[in-house]
Amino acid sequence: MTIRKTLMAGAVALAGVSALAVAAHAEDTTITVWSLDKDIQPAPNLVKEFNDLDNGIHVEYREIQFDDVVSEAMRAYATGNAPDIIAIDNPNTAMFASRDAFLDLTDMIENSDVINADNYFPGPLASATWDGKYYAVPKATNTIALYYNKDMFRVHGLDPDQPPETWDELVETARTLTDPENNVYGLAFSAKANEEGTFQFLPWAQMGGATYDNINTEGAVEALATWKEIMDEKLASPDTLTNSQWNATATFNAGNAAMAISGPWEIDRMLADADFDWGVALLPVPEEGAERSSAMGDYNWAIFSSTKHPKEAFEVLEYFVSQDDTMFENYGQIPARSDIAIPPTGNALKDAALATFVEQLKYAKPRGPHPQWPKISKAIQDAIQATLTGQMDPQAALDQAAQKISAVPDR
Repeated sequence: MTIRKTLMAGAVALAGVSALAVAAHAEDTTITVWSLDKDIQPAPNLVKEFNDLDNGIHVEYREIQFDDVVSEAMRAYATGNAPDIIAIDNPNTAMFASRDAFLDLTDMIENSDVINADNYFPGPLASATWDGKYYAVPKATNTIALYYNKDMFRVHGLDPDQPPETWDELVETARTLTDPENNVYGLAFSAKANEEGTFQFLPWAQMGGATYDNINTEGAVEALATWKEIMDEKLASPDTLTNSQWNATATFNAGNAAMAISGPWEIDRMLADADFDWGVALLPVPEEGAERSSAMGDYNWAIFSSTKHPKEAFEVLEYFVSQDDTMFENYGQIPARSDIAIPPTGNALKDAALATFVEQLKYAKPRGPHPQWPKISKAIQDAIQATLTGQMDPQAALDQAAQKISAVPDR
């Protein structure tokens, strides 16, 4: 064979290989994923890792903005342009599931060798459930607990290893630690008229025997009355009504509050900013031995019912779940699973704080689930604001909230 013929034969062979490669690539199933996660957060990195498997499924990722998640996702579903998979804020899962926008994953989960419902904390699992079926898989989770300044406890003659355990003890401790001359409040928290206010108050109501659809129990009224007592006595800053959780914790970090109710997302900032000895305790309960509760945040993975590739989309979810044990070490996020231990960080203070938050997660409860959660949350926010600004007493405010909530449709 001449050199020319050899080169031509080689070219034909290479063309054939290239054609096969293009054909194989064209046969890959494409799955689209939407999430809020940025480069340093899980979703885009999990997508890259999955694509590196080169298993015939290719995932395309799109970062979306917090304020656009619900409206854009609903619009995309209505127009037939929804992604295959979305990370949705846990209280919004029921909204989509009740409208048949999310795929029922119950059978897939029950038959999965990767996803085991029994491994999840009850709260995150409940947030992924609607009408007795699974419509999502928890992505990660968080909750709130009580940060406290041990140095201030010592200065005021309080035992730094005995944080308040009941509501009465919390109020009394806040009284002891409030120091107007030095611009120090006893407690910092968020009663803001948005989801953060509901997020912080609902556990108190739940510990008082309330549920979102029975919000005006005697115990819930006592909870709101306790918040009013704290505000009326100026044991917390007046801007508690407008402060975000982030700003409330900044007040604590700056030494202008002796205690703060916030979440594990603050630990690293606290380690950097708080120039004092601090600890974390479980949220105080109404009285000794009372049922505990706590808020529950973060997102769920869900598959849109409009997907053309449910099997492949679920395989992607299974891969994401298979990496849950890397969530904290790689991204600082707490897995929603009780079977995964948080690895030691090498910082004793951080490890002790994380252990408390993991313990608190055992009692965390979802907001809802209800397909009209924003309307329910708004009724609770209005009750908080009306009470703390003196427009209504706690009983009247929660009675009004209960009436509003009872009028909210189930769909």
